Amino acid sequence: MESKYVFITGGVVSSLGKGIIAASLAKLLQARGLRVTIQKFDPYINIDPGTLNPYEHGECYVTEDGAETDLDLGHYERFLGVHTSQANNVTTGRIYNTVITKEREGAYLGKTVQIVPHITDEIKRRMTLLGQDGKYDIILTEIGGTVGDMESQPFIEAVRQLQWELPEEDCMSIHLTLVPFLNAAKELKTKPTQHSVQKLQQSGVQPDVIICRTEHPLSDDIKRKVALFCNVKPGHVIQSIDAWSIYQVPLNMHAEHLDELVVRKLQIENFNAPDLTRWNEFLYRLSHPSREVDIALVGKYVSLQDAYKSILEALVHAGAANDCKVNVHTVLSDDITEENVADYLKGMNGILVAPGFGGRGLEGKVHAIRYARENNIPFLGICLGMQMCVVEFARNVLGYADAASTELYPDTTHPVIDLMEEQKKTTMKGGTMRLGAYDCKLAKGTLAYDIYGCENISERHRHRYEFNAKYAKDFAEAGLVASGHNPQTGLTEIVELPTHKFFIGSQFHPEYKSTPEKPHPLFRRFIQAALQ
Repeated sequence: MESKYVFITGGVVSSLGKGIIAASLAKLLQARGLRVTIQKFDPYINIDPGTLNPYEHGECYVTEDGAETDLDLGHYERFLGVHTSQANNVTTGRIYNTVITKEREGAYLGKTVQIVPHITDEIKRRMTLLGQDGKYDIILTEIGGTVGDMESQPFIEAVRQLQWELPEEDCMSIHLTLVPFLNAAKELKTKPTQHSVQKLQQSGVQPDVIICRTEHPLSDDIKRKVALFCNVKPGHVIQSIDAWSIYQVPLNMHAEHLDELVVRKLQIENFNAPDLTRWNEFLYRLSHPSREVDIALVGKYVSLQDAYKSILEALVHAGAANDCKVNVHTVLSDDITEENVADYLKGMNGILVAPGFGGRGLEGKVHAIRYARENNIPFLGICLGMQMCVVEFARNVLGYADAASTELYPDTTHPVIDLMEEQKKTTMKGGTMRLGAYDCKLAKGTLAYDIYGCENISERHRHRYEFNAKYAKDFAEAGLVASGHNPQTGLTEIVELPTHKFFIGSQFHPEYKSTPEKPHPLFRRFIQAALQ
């Protein structure tokens, strides 16, 4: 079967949940036995979100092959349980960079390079790239931003052209929009949806299905009204009502027959009913916990929950696996001092120190780690969190008072965290960190080996600095063990404190690989230790 394409656009306001809708639809189609992937086209000029502050764009999600991508790709992987890649996230910056490079190379000699056809041709090439090797039956494409945005217009134009070029049964468009409830009038209003669809139609794209994001159920009359005024077939207007969990959304969409509408429009024959047995089992555990646990998430971006999206979701997965509800208490590391650390962390069953960059809030993380170590509270440090647990141990156990990372204190006499050798010649910031999946060999007899149950693992990374191997012997003699190393470079990947209830730091990002149906073992054991 030739690959078929589903385009998902949004209107009225941002943050309606296009990524969750795309992931939910993909999950349903996958559950029907179809091979599915999702890609995200973002309208910003950055080549990728790797240089963006998390408060600007949420977390930067890293794929197996080292792409720094939009956080929606995390949703795609968590829902589908399959890896995405460099090809699954494309920005305006990447499109223009490719076209301008080709122009400089002489690919368009004699031609005036324009948005149409050159930019739109490159967008279309990227949109159909994943469908060229026959690996997928259906490719879902989420268009970032909202219809009517200046930045999104080339992407919408590319969708229009593809709908014209491809056979009718190989392409369809879904538009997600808002039906607000006016409390003063006690009434749902469809006019924003009508205007959003009209804007899309003015760009030459006619949606086949309209999904209405709403806080209140839509009556059949409202659905018929939207269908009539937006020129879609009756039954092709469905509601996406607020759900108690994002993982409930696939079931809600199935109840609205979204997956059935898609397979019929794309003329996919002999399709199966979706098998959601394991998904339902996860949802049951998630909604029926028998106990609770309190976890402090210490970081510098806690004011925006999307900044640590993958970590929060990994805690949800681990909680369900341990039959418990995880109550996450976010703590701004800037606020923590040696004097008040107990005020923030007393009563917590576990402490997770999050990744990050820069000096703000760094000392607060060190104080939080010391509190966890000295009070035998289960601790998990990720990336910078792992590096700061090395700094804390060096200062307060080894007695190296000025121990630090050279990222922020280049003149320290004890650089226990130092710039990786291959990074010392790097001057460009974007896409130059140690990115993607790397091997790690675990030492037998360690907590890390016991958690994974095997010697060789692979995890994803995003960092420039590393544990300074010159100090490995000092740390080991004092009790902080390096239990995981990269077999090719010797880089320390995991440190742990065997005398502690649970004290482990990973240079890699385990949260990127956690899914509802396969919770990450580090998070699962962390929550298990917190429960004890």
